[in-house]
Amino acid sequence: MIIDFSGLPVILQALLATLFTWFATLLGASVVFWKRDISRRILDASLGFSAGIMISASFFSLLLPALEIAGSSKLPVWIQVSVGFICGGLFLRLIDRVIPHLHLFLPVEKAEGLKKGLSKTSLLVLAITIHNIPEGLAVGVAFGSSGVAGEIALTGAVALTIGIAIQNFPEGMAVSLPLMRAGESRLRSFWYGQLSAIVEPIGGVLGAYFVLISNTILPYALAFAAGAMIFVVVEELIPESQSGGNEDLATLSVILGFTAMMVLDIAFG
Repeated sequence: MIIDFSGLPVILQALLATLFTWFATLLGASVVFWKRDISRRILDASLGFSAGIMISASFFSLLLPALEIAGSSKLPVWIQVSVGFICGGLFLRLIDRVIPHLHLFLPVEKAEGLKKGLSKTSLLVLAITIHNIPEGLAVGVAFGSSGVAGEIALTGAVALTIGIAIQNFPEGMAVSLPLMRAGESRLRSFWYGQLSAIVEPIGGVLGAYFVLISNTILPYALAFAAGAMIFVVVEELIPESQSGGNEDLATLSVILGFTAMMVLDIAFG
């Protein structure tokens, strides 16, 4: 493996992995120190690529393992995976309704969630923070599953970590650069850009912990993380990538991101 997590406690594995994904966001946010702006074409392609990675990771790294693990239960396989998947989507829907946030490229009047009179900067950061919750959970649950399923699950968790890290780089740019365009300083734009991913280590540790204390929830937890990620992709990433007049480029980038994550998962499997 590129990253050797073997021999470490599972909780520590999840923490290190999600710190790595957070660091990728930090690197993306640091782009503001040498660029003041980025073309909409590049941003739309990056968002599409991120969407493709998340869709692929949801299937190959989360749903497929969930189906395999659920097969050892007396319940029909589809029940556990379907319940977890739907609950993951509903969980993100609840967060989406409650936490005030603003999607990229929209005026502050279009903010969603509870109305708290927050600044545009805070609303943009909260939007990406919501996005990062299922990513942290997904990595944590994947490493938690390695404590049950062993080395094969561990390699899959590493592949998922690398895939999430790859798509976190453009996410960091997607926060920091718009903030600088909105009038924030380079340092503040960078700070808020990397801060948006700080929930990933928290979600990673919690995801691994809950799987470890009860193995029976593992297929539900894997499917839950997948459902949460798909919600973010359909509700946020794809619409944003398609709103700038670069629909074909964004769509091809989704396919490229899906393929990249699929190759990662197969190579590490």
